[in-house]
Amino acid sequence: MQLELSLESLKRPGGRSARVRDAVLQATLAELAERGYGGMTVEGVAARSGVHKTTVYRRWRSVEGLIADALEMAREEPWPIPDTGSVREDLRGVVALVRTGFADPSAGPVASAFVAAAMQSADAAVALREFLTARHRQAAVVVRRAVERGELPSGIDAQEVIRVAVAPVYYRLFVTHEPVSAQDMERAADAALAAARTGVLQAAPHDDHDDMSQEPPG
Repeated sequence: MQLELSLESLKRPGGRSARVRDAVLQATLAELAERGYGGMTVEGVAARSGVHKTTVYRRWRSVEGLIADALEMAREEPWPIPDTGSVREDLRGVVALVRTGFADPSAGPVASAFVAAAMQSADAAVALREFLTARHRQAAVVVRRAVERGELPSGIDAQEVIRVAVAPVYYRLFVTHEPVSAQDMERAADAALAAARTGVLQAAPHDDHDDMSQEPPG
């Protein structure tokens, strides 16, 4: 899902330890936006944050540790989920959120850097997976609403519908490196909706992954 993180979203009240964490993670996002994953260093984050590099190394150990912590802190931030009254339009809106997050001039480079880090670091991969799982869970509310309105069959795997809808965007952006047009986004959402309506995306019996009975976080 969308990886749009802001410096404001990472601010938390607390004592000195919390302030140090905020300063370092804000610097992490700024360094990612400016230099990307390949150009980011612990020393650069320390210099930008004003926190001694020994402290940064002791607490986060590496660039990957910084990235993982930034994703962990942002994981439960609310997401502007569409609520149009139509599952088709809601799914299209979710897919558009993902695409615009990567296209945003400030947030896009950070989002892409997180994906790049996950491809090269096991810790970053785990953090990214947990971040995206939280986003899927939040967005799955559009599927639950559709079930309540009778637009989709009951017993559907709501999170899987979201995954199927957004997957083509990630494939184009990070595998084939193709542009993602408005038509591409609509087609991806409509394909997921068609699969959901035919029962292809029903949850497996006793599948803990299914979230139809779970409320979204936040």
